[in-house]
Amino acid sequence: MRDIIVIGAGGLGREVAWLIERINLNRPTWNMKGYLDDKEDIIGKKVNGYAVLGNVSLIESFPEAFFVCAVGSSVIREKIVERAKRCNPLIRFATLIDPSVYVSKSVVIEAGSIICINSVVTVDIHIGEHVIINYGSTIGHDAKINDFVTLYPSVNVSGAVTIRRCSEVGVGSQIIQGKTINENSIIGAGAVVTHDVPKGSVVAGVPAKAINIKIKKEEA
Repeated sequence: MRDIIVIGAGGLGREVAWLIERINLNRPTWNMKGYLDDKEDIIGKKVNGYAVLGNVSLIESFPEAFFVCAVGSSVIREKIVERAKRCNPLIRFATLIDPSVYVSKSVVIEAGSIICINSVVTVDIHIGEHVIINYGSTIGHDAKINDFVTLYPSVNVSGAVTIRRCSEVGVGSQIIQGKTINENSIIGAGAVVTHDVPKGSVVAGVPAKAINIKIKKEEA
């Protein structure tokens, strides 16, 4: 079994620890060492049975381990991964797929991505690095999900959709076939996307329309 450390001990981090447990029940694969998290008040404590080993800068202390970044915000996740790479240029990222996921052999999934329970990923799909596909989501044929995209629970992505880097798709959203969501966009919960979404947009509603909200650039 290979050592793995989850970056982020929040809600998604705890869900990913459970995902690792589910993988191990199906086939022993990972030795969960614990979490890294920058919240000083939880360092040294246990979260759902696993120790918070220290902050993200301690990555270099675990040269043999694999890592996965379990932070929902696409922008923050990208910053954390870049910071981790600076700490250890040879860092290895795990790809985690829940045993319940249906995924065809024609799907390409890059390092650091997470696909949660009861999702379906059909055929001829490319999923980039550090993508999070949360539980109960579906992705149709020929879709392209670029690096650092987040799909929240129960998202339906139709065939030939492209979702570009660092975009987030809210709970229960639907994207009809052939549409493109450009970089750094946010799709509101329950939205139905029927048109291409310009870079840096926030859209919501049925059908989805632009709303006047400025996207906050958060720091890692």
